[in-house]
Amino acid sequence: MHSDLSPHLHTPECNRLIDLLKNCHTEHKYAKFVGFCNDFNDQVLDCLRNERKEHSRKNREQAQEKQRLVQERMRQLRKEGDSGNTV
Repeated sequence: MHSDLSPHLHTPECNRLIDLLKNCHTEHKYAKFVGFCNDFNDQVLDCLRNERKEHSRKNREQAQEKQRLVQERMRQLRKEGDSGNTV
């Protein structure tokens, strides 16, 4: 079972492979049940896996950058709080 195969969710390369798989299923209505389209299916799975890994990598980088900015802001606030307490 694949994730959602809507074209707007995937790269042009994955969309091309998805179209090939769909065409194979259409053209070989019965042969698909004995593995005729498995090569296309494997290629689609690999492409979707690579997309997911890239998406996860980008999300991780964004989260790390956001965490860095939060930590930096917290340090600034502590520094301002320490300098404001002098009487």
